[in-house]
Amino acid sequence: MMDWSDRHCRFFWRLLTKEALLYTEMVTTGALLKGDFRRFLTYNAEEHPLALQLGGSNPKALAECAKMAEDWGYDEVNLNCGCPSDRVQEGKIGAILMAEPGLVAECVTAMRNACSIPITVKHRIGIDEQDDYPSMRSFVNTVANAGCSTFIVHARKAWLKGLSPKQNREVPPLNYAHVSQLKREFPALTVVVNGGITTLEQTEQLLSDVDGVMIGREAYNNPWFLAEVDEKLFSRPTVAHSRAQVIEEYVRYCQNEIDKGNRLHHMSRHILGLFLGEYGARIFRRYITEHANLPDASAQILLEAVKSMKRVS
Repeated sequence: MMDWSDRHCRFFWRLLTKEALLYTEMVTTGALLKGDFRRFLTYNAEEHPLALQLGGSNPKALAECAKMAEDWGYDEVNLNCGCPSDRVQEGKIGAILMAEPGLVAECVTAMRNACSIPITVKHRIGIDEQDDYPSMRSFVNTVANAGCSTFIVHARKAWLKGLSPKQNREVPPLNYAHVSQLKREFPALTVVVNGGITTLEQTEQLLSDVDGVMIGREAYNNPWFLAEVDEKLFSRPTVAHSRAQVIEEYVRYCQNEIDKGNRLHHMSRHILGLFLGEYGARIFRRYITEHANLPDASAQILLEAVKSMKRVS
């Protein structure tokens, strides 16, 4: 979710669900240790529970970043061993690490020694030709012995060469059975499944075999999907009773950010899918796209976008 689940997006999601654990976009150790770390670590207090997802392979650097995450108040640090991008592979980041379980174990050990918050790992069911269950089992066993007790498994393998990141989310077939088998063989571990999940019905079915479900693109493209999560999955009261309510609350947030010098289009892009499937959704998206990038755009444009839908209903 690089460049997607930034702090504005996560605040928006919190208007839809108070219970789901949110993850940051993947942040590399270099960005934190050599760049503007405040830009990547800053978040809104409302975002908790919140995990920082790190990309890296140097145990010392990851340990320093894990300590930073704890100092900034994050609830969890997640090591990304699933991203197939060529760009991150060059820095030995993401899915390429599945070929080196010993190194991942060293990274986990270093991070655990540096902080007291949970260290989790997100990975694929395999990479390239190495996509058999025993290989994934061996990877998890090695990393679990280093002290990691939570594994988030994207139920597709990754092709490190020949497929784009987008294709790697769609072309390799899903294999939820491998994830379910992992939970059966490691009952003491927390096993979370990810990949291709688009409905709450599908989520509930998967939860009969594993401990959790991670949802990425569907939550971004169809955010109203999250409005039912608290009630149906956590047995807690729903916080989002209407899309109009969510827009009004987000407008207040956006205007506050604009008053601090931020631009509306950095925030408005995250809500384009809020009315997906509703009459006038295309008009809503178009109005925001055409007006939110103007230099003096105010948050009222989001309310105008809703009104533009009504004018054609």
